[in-house]
Amino acid sequence: MYRDLREFLTKLEEEGQLVHIHDEILPEPDIRSISRAAGDIPNGPAVMMDNIKGYKGMRVVMNVHGSWANHALMLGMDKNAIPKAQFFELLDKWKKYPGEVRFVDKAPCQEVVVTENINLFEMLPIFRINEYDGGCFFSKASIVSQDPDDPDNPDKENVGTYRLQVQGKDIIGMQALAFHDISKQLAKAEAENKPLPVAIALGVDPVLTFMASTPIFYDQSEYKFAAALNGIPQELTKAMTSNLNIPANAEYVIEGEIIPRQRYAEGPFGEFPGSYSGVRRQVRIKVKTITHRKDPIFENLYIGRPWTEIDYLLALNTCVPLYQQLKEQMPEVQAVNAIYQHGLTAIIATANRFGGYAKSVAFRLASTPHGISYCKNIILVDADVDPFNLTEVMWAISTRVRADKDVIVIPNTPGMPLDPSSDPPGMGNKLIIDATSPTPPDSVLREIRMVDKIKGSEAYEKVIADLQKAIGR
Repeated sequence: MYRDLREFLTKLEEEGQLVHIHDEILPEPDIRSISRAAGDIPNGPAVMMDNIKGYKGMRVVMNVHGSWANHALMLGMDKNAIPKAQFFELLDKWKKYPGEVRFVDKAPCQEVVVTENINLFEMLPIFRINEYDGGCFFSKASIVSQDPDDPDNPDKENVGTYRLQVQGKDIIGMQALAFHDISKQLAKAEAENKPLPVAIALGVDPVLTFMASTPIFYDQSEYKFAAALNGIPQELTKAMTSNLNIPANAEYVIEGEIIPRQRYAEGPFGEFPGSYSGVRRQVRIKVKTITHRKDPIFENLYIGRPWTEIDYLLALNTCVPLYQQLKEQMPEVQAVNAIYQHGLTAIIATANRFGGYAKSVAFRLASTPHGISYCKNIILVDADVDPFNLTEVMWAISTRVRADKDVIVIPNTPGMPLDPSSDPPGMGNKLIIDATSPTPPDSVLREIRMVDKIKGSEAYEKVIADLQKAIGR
């Protein structure tokens, strides 16, 4: 499908999902304004900008994943595929793990090598994502790191998305929260007071970007998952300054190491819940080398008040892992909609095997690696309710919830520090709303039969839609 970012951009352009702005613009505030606008348009396109004042000849692309149309094309689907259809397509591809990785020589990402006079402010047209950010951020990077205790294990080589603040010409601050995989590796390195090598890949193929932000298990490989989903081997090469395996076709690779046992102020940053995160003490990366392709493209991401590109990027790659983890032990689960702010609110469709069973599904979700901190609002609906259709979900809540039996608050549970309602940051509560039909031995006050779906109506939806299109012509 897509070996690199450029092949995907070509596909987006063919499908009318990439536009070009050739007028001269400023890094600030123009890039963020353009990116915000693209994300606000229904099925908004990616935007390529090639005339940025002060950065002659450099190109910036934004909003690459920033619509359901672009997301569908990433999965090899028709651009009009609805989110529910994309969920099940992704689920089918998920089963193909592990995919193949392939090492290449003379990798495109190392066509140009810079080892001296490194200055990130001059080399890249960086900008503040939101007006009150504490600095310029890389918001769409794929950061590669290895387990210091098991560096030759490819499945424990982590490719993650963490926010990066440029704090000096060759210094980058990185937010590594306790539940992030890279934090486990950092803790091992710091125990021996050793730096942790990292490689920051900018502008990689769209599926690898997708996987870098996906909550999979620690010993599952993002590279092998990307290959499985993409349908072609993931091409890698060795980093210049470490033993890390890096994306061979990335636009830029920034190589460095995390300074051990030191923390510095990082932030604030306009985050995915639509609020500024404040300032925290975080690690720093010392940059050693930068490599890039000839005529590179700088890809970044606008993140702010939803919906933005981050919401599309984190939507289904949050749903599918949670679904898989639930389905493994609870086969009654039919679908998981966790597209809202990385799963802060999740809606699960499940059969209710016996009285109270749906609530147990919620408890299981709250104990998954991702759900522990993120999934704070959990809504359960019956198997015949589409969790991606909010009209059906609201109908279930309106007609099936008994407040005294079906609404539960579990206090003092782990929370997501970036969630503005987390107080103190990192602590919160779980809200469970059980909107499933009561099942024995549970009982209801009276017998009510709900209206069933009309069989055969879905087949006529396309017929009527096609007739409507024909009239429109």
